[in-house]
This record gives sequence, C-alpha cells and structure tokens, in this order.
Amino acid sequence: MFVVTAPTGNIGSQVVQNLLDRDVPVRVVARDPSRLPGSTRTKVDVVTGSHSDPAVIDEACAGAEGVFWLVPPQHQVTDLLRYYLDFTRPAAGAFVKHGVARVVGVSALGRGTPWERDAGHVTAVLAMDDLIAATGVPYRALANPSFMENTLAQLPSITGAGVISSPEAPDRRMPICATADIAAVATRLLLDDGWTGHGEVPVLGPEDLSGDDRARIISEVLGLPVRYRQTPADEFEATLRSHGMSEEVARNMRQMMLAKDAGLDNGVVRTPEFSTPTTFREWCEKALYRFQ
Repeated sequence: MFVVTAPTGNIGSQVVQNLLDRDVPVRVVARDPSRLPGSTRTKVDVVTGSHSDPAVIDEACAGAEGVFWLVPPQHQVTDLLRYYLDFTRPAAGAFVKHGVARVVGVSALGRGTPWERDAGHVTAVLAMDDLIAATGVPYRALANPSFMENTLAQLPSITGAGVISSPEAPDRRMPICATADIAAVATRLLLDDGWTGHGEVPVLGPEDLSGDDRARIISEVLGLPVRYRQTPADEFEATLRSHGMSEEVARNMRQMMLAKDAGLDNGVVRTPEFSTPTTFREWCEKALYRFQ
C-alpha cells in the first residue's frame, strides 16, 4: 500500500495517477474527498481528514510500504517553522510505529548554502526534513526549485500588462521545474525498494533560466510582448499581505525570494541524474495554450 498526502494538489494528484497507472494499491489522505476526481475515488482507499491529525495519519500509515509526504501551504500562520514541525511530528511517529519502508517528501533546494538558515519557507521545510530523517525511517527529500506552475498566478499581469515580476534580478539564472517531473521522480522513488537511509534528490528541470529568459519564452509562445520586472522586496511583501497573507508568511516569502536571488537554488551542480525533461517552453505551450 502506498499513501499519498495532499492528493488533490498539483504534485499529489499526479503521484496518485502515476501509482494507479502502475496498478499498485493507493491510499489517500484528504480533508474533502469530494475534491478527488470521480475516477480516482473509485480506485483508492480514502482516509478522511488532515494528515496533521495524529489519528488520521496513524490510520493512513497502517500497512503502508511507502508514503508521499507534503505539508500544504498555509497563508495565515503566525510561526512558520512551528507550523511545519507541528504538522509533521505526528506523521514522523506514525512512520516509525508502522514500519514504513520508504518516505518521499516535497522539500527545497538550499541545504549547505550560506542562506539555508535565513531563507523563509525553505528554512522551515529543511527543518521538516531533519525531523523526519531523525526517526531513522528511510527518507528522500525532493530538493525542488521554483515550480513552472507558479507562472499561472501571474496570468492576469501577463495578458493585461505584458509583465511577469519577482524580486530576483532579471539576469539571475536559476533552475525551474514542472510539477509533473517532481511527481515522476517521487513515484520512481516510492516504487524503488533498493534504497535506504536518508538524503536529498535534487529535481532541477532541464536548464537554468532568468526572469528575462522566462519573459522571452512566454512572449514567443503567446505571441504577446512580455517583459520581466524586478519587484522591490518591500513592494513584494506588501503585495502578499494585501492578498491576505499573514505578516509572518509574507515576511518569510520575502526572505526566501531574496535568498534565491543571492544563490540559494544554485548550490547543486547540475548532472543528468538531477535534471528532468520538461522545458519551460514545453510547459508554456501546454499550460498557456488557451491564451494563445
């Protein structure tokens, strides 16, 4: 049995489908099972509730060979580090109690860089990795950069003003990956019984791109003039707060983006093993097709 948390999210939903395509038994943990596609609900075992709930995650892990672990974003917390650790602690106990053979978690790049202790959300997720690894359960943290899917949040600005924006410098080249590729790596690791211990698996996409690079590609795909704008950090944080994020979450988002601009995501040497196939152009052609 393979357990998937956050099964209605971008990554989790694709992990579920990948596992079902391989005809292995799947159990999902869902607050609202009605959000699962009908074709999925009939093929999986469903545990209803939050995977932060000790009773829920204990039930989900019973008899599990592998678990896909993801802490969902929460935009209203007042202590981000505590949120990640408190959310994960019941699961860490359940992994040990039920002898889970493999856990694969969604994490971030940045470990071993000068910025890892002051990188907002990345700092919190790396502490989550340490909590799971300390249990002794075999664990692989998927060390991800920014997601290509984050571009979708900027569609109103792209189509309305011809602008994408972020706090990084226009020429700061960084890795970027598609969630489908993250899900593919997660699925491979869940089904591979040949590894043990704990470690990181970088998921870097096929190439490093700057904001200017991404704007150019979007412009070419959509046939619209699109430029990149570097957003001042204060403005970035204020905008997040105006959209409903707590002061704590907005501040940590700012710190993460400043760390990325300084080199947080560039600490891993790209190799074929750590590169994934989906290019940003391919992703844009598929995801932005309706706006062409």
